[in-house]
Amino acid sequence: MAEQIDAIRRDFIEVGGVRSLVRQVSPPGARDSREAVVFVHGNPGSGEDWVDLMARVGTFARAVAPDMPAYGKADRPRSFDYTVEGYARHLGGVLEALHVDRVHLVLHDFGGPWGLTWAAGHPKAIASLTLFNVGILPGYRWHKFARLWRTPGVGELLQAITTRQTFGALLDRDNPRRFPRAFLDRMYGDVDAGTRRAILKLYRATNDLGHMVDVVGRALQPLHIPTLVLWGTEDAYLPVRYAGVQRQFFDVREIRLMKDCGHWPFIDDPEGAAEPVLRFLRERVGATAGP
Repeated sequence: MAEQIDAIRRDFIEVGGVRSLVRQVSPPGARDSREAVVFVHGNPGSGEDWVDLMARVGTFARAVAPDMPAYGKADRPRSFDYTVEGYARHLGGVLEALHVDRVHLVLHDFGGPWGLTWAAGHPKAIASLTLFNVGILPGYRWHKFARLWRTPGVGELLQAITTRQTFGALLDRDNPRRFPRAFLDRMYGDVDAGTRRAILKLYRATNDLGHMVDVVGRALQPLHIPTLVLWGTEDAYLPVRYAGVQRQFFDVREIRLMKDCGHWPFIDDPEGAAEPVLRFLRERVGATAGP
């Protein structure tokens, strides 16, 4: 895998005055393909979360993984619209700049609402969905950290006192496996004052995530989008019961419940995540679009 990972190209793309680092990899002859597998990270995180999986996908399809505004190496302007709709528009701008108009979305965490909201506005462009511990979440109520971030004063204090050590300890405590130290260090290293400010704005602008994505799900339901669902059974933030709910909204081809994995199953078990994802995407990339 080393030579494939080294082949990933990293370039900055500017959308609406906001620069995002975008990673790309593709097989020979597909560098400018208008069909791409697009990986969208969540919070906290960046496109770097996906490098192993996107390198594998890059052997047979164009793969793209942007840093979304305020995450990773992207800009952190105070003036950006730090809402689900704002992030969805930015994602659309990145895809337009890359000339990608047939999209296989791979989504995780807040990347789910961002990507699904974009898809609802571009029904002719969405070709498939791969959902990691995210999807349509009827009745969802915020997890413990989100409730703190959404509380004025408390959220600012929590962000201010979170050190590298406590950041790693809190994530490890909620996960069935200890995270690789390099993963935690990279993730924490990308979180600066601009990221912390954006997190508070995003969570406070999202009053009822369950209702929001339910509305999006109703809009996507008639499209019968081919979908793969993967969910860590020990997710402390998005309960595994939502995995089966996705059948109500999408043409779910498989649900893979990943035992002893938490909210980042592609980090907890890279090989276990890669097998169904690669099989699903090989079947979908290049396939004739459905009705």
